[in-house]
Amino acid sequence: MKSLFKILAIAVVIVSVSCNKSTAPNYQFMPNMYESVGYETYGEAAFPNGVEAQLPAEGSIPRGYVPFDIENTTDGYNLAKETLKSPLDSTAVDLERGKELYDIYCGICHGNKGKGQGTLVKREKILGIPSYDDAGRAINEGSIYHTIYYGKNAMGSYANQLNEEERWQVVSYVLKLKADLEK
Repeated sequence: MKSLFKILAIAVVIVSVSCNKSTAPNYQFMPNMYESVGYETYGEAAFPNGVEAQLPAEGSIPRGYVPFDIENTTDGYNLAKETLKSPLDSTAVDLERGKELYDIYCGICHGNKGKGQGTLVKREKILGIPSYDDAGRAINEGSIYHTIYYGKNAMGSYANQLNEEERWQVVSYVLKLKADLEK
């Protein structure tokens, strides 16, 4: 009888040890947290209602984006020219940074001195780029900012390339170039 209990006890220990598999995880209460389902970006399985991509919520604003309330019209340009002022004070204006950005984005057409003789103009790829010191060009910080934001004539918008602070740095540098040309 004692040997039967010993055999039974050994069998219970062997069965309990053999059922424990240390290489596999035990029960998972939320398996999707551990092994998420992979979806293709524009696949049908991800969006069963047929939508190709998720649209942002109505009225949402992307992080880091500051809305510009002046319209892309002639009246909007004139309004910007009359009312828009730089939010940068004299300590925040960095003409070196403005020069770097100007050389990257503007100098290829407008020239590094603002005379309208950039590389593309010299190669006759773009024509009609005016100089900042032309008598008929009454530009100010509002009109420059509006033009950078929306573009004008053959010039496209640089709103995606330059954030708001960088646009104002370029505006400050353009005003400096204009003042240097008028001397």
